[in-house]
Amino acid sequence: MTQSPACPTGSDAFLAVCGHTHLFPGARCRLRGLPDPHAFARAPRPVELELRFSDDVVAEARLRTEDRTGAVLAVPAYTTGAGTSIGSRTWLVREFARTGDEVELTIGGHAGGGSAP
Repeated sequence: MTQSPACPTGSDAFLAVCGHTHLFPGARCRLRGLPDPHAFARAPRPVELELRFSDDVVAEARLRTEDRTGAVLAVPAYTTGAGTSIGSRTWLVREFARTGDEVELTIGGHAGGGSAP
């Protein structure tokens, strides 16, 4: 699901800028454009995201907070800019931290199943 490196596609999704070409435990993504970053960091809610990776590939994702394991990030399969296929994954979110007008997510391990709805 490669999108333009410009801005999200105009959907109701928030942009999340990631520091690498893929996610892994300890990876971080910064959510931009949230109406109240302070409140979101304290009490995250489900939102649609567009993850922009360091190679400018954009993948749709969903942050879910209703899972009994805690907050999870569901990411469908995508292909990196170098052509590597990344399978769909559901990741635990280890931490939410406000950094100015953004909220930084820190990825934990895989959350159960491995597929991302």
